Amino acid sequence: MSTTKPSPKPATLADLDALPPGVVGEIIEGVLYTMTKPRMPHQRTTRKIGGGIGEPFDDGRGGPGGWWIITEPGIELPNHTKEISPDVAGWRRERMPRMPRKGPITVAPDWVCEILSPMTRRHDLIHKLPYYAKVGVPYLWLVDLDARVMTAHQLSIATGQPGWTTTGTYSDETEARVPPFDAVPFNLASWWPPAGSIEGDEDEP
Repeated sequence: MSTTKPSPKPATLADLDALPPGVVGEIIEGVLYTMTKPRMPHQRTTRKIGGGIGEPFDDGRGGPGGWWIITEPGIELPNHTKEISPDVAGWRRERMPRMPRKGPITVAPDWVCEILSPMTRRHDLIHKLPYYAKVGVPYLWLVDLDARVMTAHQLSIATGQPGWTTTGTYSDETEARVPPFDAVPFNLASWWPPAGSIEGDEDEP
């Protein structure tokens, strides 16, 4: 669940540091948003996506390389965005040749992936998606754990304002090719937790 902390002035990293254990936050355009830390199914899917894409596109094993693929990076961008952290993000190395040794990343990603779990869905859809479009992120994937569906989106300015155009919907494909990583097929079916592996699944109709 995401909450907004009202403040007469832009939030700072000190506000993030003051959050209690088990609570994480992001500062987007000066506003501090807080939520409980994502739970195990969310974290597992983040790892599987980051690793599955990182191996061919970051490490260059079985793929073309040329990217940095990072899970939960700390990114600082203009307009008082002191901390925004996609579940997984990627940068083309031609745009960011070297990783910053110290401090946050200050280059907008070329691709982001957000996992829509009960703890993060509202925050991701209402606050983060418009901001990603505003700063010019070209590609966005949304992974819905409950529905076991991934939707791919590409930045569009057809209406005069930056927004998202859906370019594909995927679920149990074992060889999906999805831009910007369509050079390598992905087994999306492997992203989802096995049936009955999440507490409470047995109660579902």
